[in-house]
Amino acid sequence: MGFEVWPEAIELGELFNEHGYELALVGGPVRDLLLNRPSHDLDFCTSARPEEFEPILRKWGHGFWDMGRKFGTLGAMKRREDGSEIGVEVTTYRSDTYDPDSRKPEVNYGDSLEGDLSRRDFTVNAMALRVPQCEFVDPFGGANDLQKKILRTPVDPEQSFDDDPLRMMRAVRFVAQLGFSIEPATAEAITNMVDRISIVSAERVRDELTKLLLSDNPHAGIEALVDSGLADEVLPEIPALQLEMDEHHRHKDVFQHTLMVLDRAIALETGPDGPVPAPDLTLRLAAIMHDIGKPRTRRFEAGGKVSFHHHDYVGAKMTRKRLKALRFDHHVVEDVTDLVALHLRFHGYIDEPWTDAAVRRYVRDAGHLYHRLNRLTRADATTQNKRKSQMFSDAMDDMEARVIELKKREDIDAIRPDLDGQQIMEILGLEPGPEVGRARKHMLDFRLDNGPTDYDAAVAELKRWYAEEA
Repeated sequence: MGFEVWPEAIELGELFNEHGYELALVGGPVRDLLLNRPSHDLDFCTSARPEEFEPILRKWGHGFWDMGRKFGTLGAMKRREDGSEIGVEVTTYRSDTYDPDSRKPEVNYGDSLEGDLSRRDFTVNAMALRVPQCEFVDPFGGANDLQKKILRTPVDPEQSFDDDPLRMMRAVRFVAQLGFSIEPATAEAITNMVDRISIVSAERVRDELTKLLLSDNPHAGIEALVDSGLADEVLPEIPALQLEMDEHHRHKDVFQHTLMVLDRAIALETGPDGPVPAPDLTLRLAAIMHDIGKPRTRRFEAGGKVSFHHHDYVGAKMTRKRLKALRFDHHVVEDVTDLVALHLRFHGYIDEPWTDAAVRRYVRDAGHLYHRLNRLTRADATTQNKRKSQMFSDAMDDMEARVIELKKREDIDAIRPDLDGQQIMEILGLEPGPEVGRARKHMLDFRLDNGPTDYDAAVAELKRWYAEEA
């Protein structure tokens, strides 16, 4: 089997060999070699202990780091002639044992490459390439599984997932990233053991979910997450979308609709210089969360109709709670929550085009999320009725064109009242307090309704309002 191996891997292998140590390229880089996919960082394992190979790494590269020393891992960077860099991490052969109530391994050094490979998550990641001799090592049939595009554990799957439950999340993530399917016995073990995911930290689950959503095919990953039962544990709002439809099918399958919205939103992401560069975590999270308020708000109305009144606001509260529990960054939590809350806002425009004041309010309320909100709104219009679909698209085009025209005349992205708080207090003779806040809110509403006005007109409006309030 021939490989075009990174020259840095060969060079490092020769250095280890000179000192009498084994070195092998392992895991993702080997898998990517076989798939002809690029790898920007290289992972190795070695017979040497960290204190033995540290001098080799320090001499070979630069930017040495040792954050993983307690796990037997050291790393370095290598600068190439073209100015690019490649990162490497080297880990001593491992033979881990796990505490049943924790996914943190007790590190025991191993004595063989094959033993190290046996403790890896899937056979496609349990292949190695000894360097510098480029000897391919595949004790568990990973290359065959790679060809078949299946995920299988090197050892008994229940033992593997019991040792490290996070591997179950990695399985569904690889479905999305690599387009693989989960081998039946492995899939069955995941379904039987989903409750074990509870010992994994929210941050680790979040990281796997993020990688899934930013992959080439998050649709398949979300389906695998739900089918496996893992979603019931880590993102229960999504399987809850699988509502039983009434016998007349008066509403859509919300789960399938959500997956369609996800696909459509991804298709609306832009190039690197556009307003929503792909892949966009915020937009993709909003797409899968936008309708999670529907199960709680579903009502069967007279005449057989089904309603989901206020599912946008209910869903926004649910979104904030779930994303906070998963330890997403504060700005991600707030942005996704706002998108869910606003995702129905545009729909009134179709029946009756808005005034300029309403357009200004839409842009102001959307703020920096304006382009994402428009894409989420377009993605959510999944009707199969061509006439309705065209009407919706035309209305959105019209609104966006009006925003462009308004922006030529005024800075609607940064609308402020024509009078600030200090001016309001001076004009009305007020001290700081709630009354100033109410006056400022009125002047903001006045600005949104009427566009920019001169100072005298703003003062006259403030005095008129205050006289009525008094």
